[in-house]
Amino acid sequence: MGGPEQAIQVTDLHKRFGSLEVLKGISLTARQGDVIAIIGGSGSGKSTFLRCINLLELPTAGTVSVHGETIEMKSDGHGGLIPANRRQVQRIRSRLAMVFQSFNLWQHMTVLQNVIEAPVHVLGVPKDQAIATAEALLKRVGLFEKRDVYPAFLSGGQQQRAAIARALAVQPLAMLFDEPTSALDPELVGEVLSVIGDLAREKRTMLLVTHEMKFAREVSNHVVFLHNGLIEEQGPPDEIFGAPKSERLKKFISSIH
Repeated sequence: MGGPEQAIQVTDLHKRFGSLEVLKGISLTARQGDVIAIIGGSGSGKSTFLRCINLLELPTAGTVSVHGETIEMKSDGHGGLIPANRRQVQRIRSRLAMVFQSFNLWQHMTVLQNVIEAPVHVLGVPKDQAIATAEALLKRVGLFEKRDVYPAFLSGGQQQRAAIARALAVQPLAMLFDEPTSALDPELVGEVLSVIGDLAREKRTMLLVTHEMKFAREVSNHVVFLHNGLIEEQGPPDEIFGAPKSERLKKFISSIH
């Protein structure tokens, strides 16, 4: 009997911007149901790593596989990589839901329109069905009453909860969270973390870049500490936070307490 199947497999991922190498060879496996917290100081490569998984940034080298399917890449002729199969990328990307720190909701659409946009226009879900699903998701994140409101009239916490509902609407294979609370006022952080915590308890596959260490310790089953574009240390949350081995990780943890 094997364990859960691999949801995301990243092998020897590199990313450079000009002469600056931001990722220097990262390998990571997320199995179905894993909640992996990615921590590290500013500039360690956390967000770039997440963006390379769904090709918002194109890796310079390395491979990314989603549910056993490797994203086909080819040389761009300048020492980098570009997708070899655009349709494959669109299909895979449509099932890797990303939640950004700045919400990225469409301002000219209501909350409900934001949530049904991808299911209807990307996945071809019938509109009635997409609306029914969206309303159920908005109830879940506590925003059903705000479904006809435009994002500008919502608090940051409400906008981020709407963004999470939108991410869930595509029935993602995995969810990628890029510092989902860093743009929020402190009093609004809890409402967003509570929604993410519920998703973690449902055993949704999630990669979570966060600076909320207490939350990372509570919800994840694996923690990765990035430093200077490399994985400095990784392991179960109690080991990473309770008994860090590397000096850099010890220093990082003591600096945030």
